[in-house]
Amino acid sequence: MAGLELLHASQAAGLACPQDALICFVHWQLLSHRYRALGTGDQPGPNERKSELLPPGWNANKDLYTLRYKSTDDRHELLLKGIMVDSSMILNIMDCSSKQVADLTLSVADYIDPEHLEDFHRVYKNVEELQTRIVTGIISPLGAPKEKGDPEKEPKPEKNVPPAPAPDCDPFRIPPRQPLRDWQPSWPDPLGPFAVGGEDLDPFGGRRGGMIADPLRSGFRRPPFNPSSGLPSRLPPGAVPPGARFDPFGPGRGGPAGPDPDHLPPPGYDDMFM
Repeated sequence: MAGLELLHASQAAGLACPQDALICFVHWQLLSHRYRALGTGDQPGPNERKSELLPPGWNANKDLYTLRYKSTDDRHELLLKGIMVDSSMILNIMDCSSKQVADLTLSVADYIDPEHLEDFHRVYKNVEELQTRIVTGIISPLGAPKEKGDPEKEPKPEKNVPPAPAPDCDPFRIPPRQPLRDWQPSWPDPLGPFAVGGEDLDPFGGRRGGMIADPLRSGFRRPPFNPSSGLPSRLPPGAVPPGARFDPFGPGRGGPAGPDPDHLPPPGYDDMFM
């Protein structure tokens, strides 16, 4: 209610009817939301400037009040009209720049005591309700202006606030566990404790160790290829070009280190076709 008593005291001598007191209350609410009065009438007059006071002749017509306001940031200019219809006042307000309109109907007897127009402490009734209806009905729909150069209204940047760490850089964050695999890892050692029978159980899984000895996968070092295997004498140098496909003439006589490639032959047989 700060400022309303001073406004009422400045206009108490000229309050002739309840609607005059109601217009004073509406004017005070507009001042509280950073609007200032320019003048009366639909059109601007000469030498107008923003003022907290009601302009001269504001209540010359008791059935139609026409006042113009401008925001302190000069972004909004309002045209306010108060029209008396029987015992009610219709407040109509328009933003001249955006052409946005809002209106509100108030029963004058619900908020003004006509017997005590000059007594500030008794003239207004249901003040909180009246204030809420004016703000939500005709002020908030148009948007309240911002105060220029008001440091309290401008957001201040926070100082010395460390940035929030990324989720992956949180030192207290427990890393997720890798899901357990349902197969045993590949053993590089062919003699590992779980290598026996691995390829027989999972031939495509890359596991080592079959039930039968495999000379190509035994892990032992193989001797270099000898193209003269199976011949009574060695081939001359250059008979087999480097990288050429060449099938040996017979089984090798010097077996490779480790198990015999012809594994599990019948006893006493040494035949390459077995």
